[in-house]
Amino acid sequence: MKIVILDGYTENPGDLSWSGLEALGELTVYDRTPPEQVADRIGDAEIVILNKTPLPREMLDRCPNVRYIGVLATGYNIVDVQAAKERGIPVCNIPTYGTDAVGQFAIAMLLEICHHVAHHDAAVHEGRWESCPDWCFWDYPLIELAGKTMGIIGFGRIGRTTGRIARALGMQVVACDSIETDEGREIGRYLPLEELFACSDVIALHCPLFPETQGIINRGTIAKMKDGVILLNNSRGPLIVEQDLADALNSGKVYAAGLDVVSTEPIRGDNPLLKAKNCLITPHISWAPKESRQRLMGIAVESLRAFLDGNPINVVNP
Repeated sequence: MKIVILDGYTENPGDLSWSGLEALGELTVYDRTPPEQVADRIGDAEIVILNKTPLPREMLDRCPNVRYIGVLATGYNIVDVQAAKERGIPVCNIPTYGTDAVGQFAIAMLLEICHHVAHHDAAVHEGRWESCPDWCFWDYPLIELAGKTMGIIGFGRIGRTTGRIARALGMQVVACDSIETDEGREIGRYLPLEELFACSDVIALHCPLFPETQGIINRGTIAKMKDGVILLNNSRGPLIVEQDLADALNSGKVYAAGLDVVSTEPIRGDNPLLKAKNCLITPHISWAPKESRQRLMGIAVESLRAFLDGNPINVVNP
């Protein structure tokens, strides 16, 4: 059994082991694969594992031996799942590996916006505190979260995790989701989206990217929010119309944004958010603590083993 990993570096830059997959077949790992080399690198392999390398229909046409496609992520839009289904190839993702890490990161962005810890640390190291005529100083408004309202759009596992941490900080939690659960009601209060926009001091996006959620944050919906709202997104970049958010940041309608994702990744130099006021942008790293990546690795091995045993799991194109 030949196994090819097309872009293994982000999952394992050297601090993890591929031994679990090596035990299941003849493994070849590429750190990165340019689109034009995908078919050649798959060759006659039966198992293809990838993260963000596109696998369209035309590449599957050139690789008739493929029997299984494993995605080292939750999102799987980089694979033509319909073409795989037509060929009887299961596409299996990793649905639950990063819940705690992603929720933690959303709150980390919020706390940085509220306190500008990195900025003030740099100021101290530059000698500004040493030369300050007062015993303390701050360059930005400092924000206390207790008593404020966190609105969470998408109240699945990650949204609920973020909600629990927000409650621990003394925040009120409201949420909008197409499915309401008892677990969710224990954490926050479900509201229609319009009401959530109107009452939230902080809005966190934890919803999937579907046609109905693409551009859910836009000029019209921002107008329905409180003046000075804080927006967090470490879900999917296209949930936001980026020029509309940049305009709202520059006008002050949105006080600040914390973004771990953008519409095109890596970010392009002409992205309007790069020059927007009070916009914190990180390079899609919410998922990346070693503990999360180790969990992802274990699920990937378990999923392939289940397929080889005739009982595939985490199949997105049944």
